[in-house]
Amino acid sequence: MNPPAALTTRGDTIVFPKPLIRARIVRRPNRFIIDADLDGAEVACHCPTTGRIGNLVLDGLDCLLSPSHNPARKTPYTVEAVSVDAPGTARPAWIGINQNAANRYVEQALVHHLLPDIVAAHSVLREQTLGASRLDFLVDDTYVEVKTPLDHLQVTLGEHVRTRPRPPLASTDRLVKHIGELGHSLKSHQRAVLLVCFLYDNPGFRVQASSHHDEVHSTVAQAVRDGVEIWQVNFRLNASGVRVARYCDLTSQFLA
Repeated sequence: MNPPAALTTRGDTIVFPKPLIRARIVRRPNRFIIDADLDGAEVACHCPTTGRIGNLVLDGLDCLLSPSHNPARKTPYTVEAVSVDAPGTARPAWIGINQNAANRYVEQALVHHLLPDIVAAHSVLREQTLGASRLDFLVDDTYVEVKTPLDHLQVTLGEHVRTRPRPPLASTDRLVKHIGELGHSLKSHQRAVLLVCFLYDNPGFRVQASSHHDEVHSTVAQAVRDGVEIWQVNFRLNASGVRVARYCDLTSQFLA
């Protein structure tokens, strides 16, 4: 498979190789496909996240597509973002749904010093091992793991947006396990950052209540005491590129 086309960064903007294309979602027939209306033609597009996108019914929402770099691929486009603004809105707010792309955006932000308060990057290495965990980045002496939640969208929905019942959240096993491993694996003078990344302007990350709330709180609080830092970064996405909208340190709220 051909690698994705390279991103470039100009000033504070991470620029797409080609501008994204606006379309409208017809339906999501399965986890892997979103059918979209592109200039009157219905096109099967790759859905880059196999899980839920909040509790949204995607039918009828505007979306942004990236053309595939692989001419042999059955789906010629990938859905990069959706909008819950009224269809046809001139300048909608986009919600990025490509969790794999989030790591590429973070890498650009680190290399080009767009997150200086989190870590001052001189050397950025991908996929490094810490204890039993394989983490996304080693930035100088700081390990950085990126998580891009889409299960719960913290956005305001208009009356035109349809939703489906949200099943009860039983746990956040994977996230909590990873945080715990980070804390256990840290040695003296090492840093580890869990970077909770949103491809929209999320006002403030909140862990959703679940049947394992006490266990989750205990594990995360212990990891923070062991030295794990938790930061949030919001990227703002449009058809031409991505910018860091804001970021903040969440660490202290997990000790409350």
